[in-house]
Amino acid sequence: MEYKVLIVNVSDGIVVVTINRPEAMNALNTRFFQEMDDIISSVSSNPEAKVMIVTGSGKAFVAGADIAEMVNKNPEEGSEFSRTGQHTFRSLEKLEIPVIAAINGFALGGGLEFAMGCDFRIASTKAKFGQPEVNLGLIPGYAATQRLSRLVGLGDALYLLMTAEMIGSEDALRIGLVQKVVEPELLMEEALKIARTIASKGPQAIKKVKSVTRQGFLMDFEKGCELEAEQFGSLFGKGSEGEEGMKAFLEKRKPNW
Repeated sequence: MEYKVLIVNVSDGIVVVTINRPEAMNALNTRFFQEMDDIISSVSSNPEAKVMIVTGSGKAFVAGADIAEMVNKNPEEGSEFSRTGQHTFRSLEKLEIPVIAAINGFALGGGLEFAMGCDFRIASTKAKFGQPEVNLGLIPGYAATQRLSRLVGLGDALYLLMTAEMIGSEDALRIGLVQKVVEPELLMEEALKIARTIASKGPQAIKKVKSVTRQGFLMDFEKGCELEAEQFGSLFGKGSEGEEGMKAFLEKRKPNW
């Protein structure tokens, strides 16, 4: 697919995806979801890909969904547009490799939902966050009603969803919506530094950490522990990644992944 909305750069196993509709504050439209689905599919089949970073161009990460595309939809079309976004962001969660959101500016509505579909979030001090859908007589459509409370707790989630208040990066850090805040000029440098750190670890171990943690979060605790034990054991044995990692530790050398 020829990408018109997204820019993709790949280097040393790190995939950087930039939303590039600055004239529309990177608003999410059908073309975005088509291109993002294609990238996710491509990355999932690329054994060299180790980490993905998503970010925005201009003043926004993503300032929301494209209202001009939504305004004339009927109820059935509205539900389908919601399911389209939910599918894409769920696919990010299911992607084997880690996905980091590098939030450079406004992350509002569908933009915050996009960021929440990533594994964790690094924000610029200039970033702004919010779910303003009720201002339009709507509710979030890309799973903010489900993910936000799981990330920040029920009270903070309902407050943000009901008031449509826009918060800054420090408040986002305080409530656990983002994991790190840096100066704007350092955002991509920091995101790439974190991505390289992750890429240096055991690749199968990183994939299993993501999978087991995400599955376990929605499981009964005992079942989650059993899943962990099974996947812990899967990394042992002759020729395994675990064997190489432990031998490298004992031999005081870098592992050969």
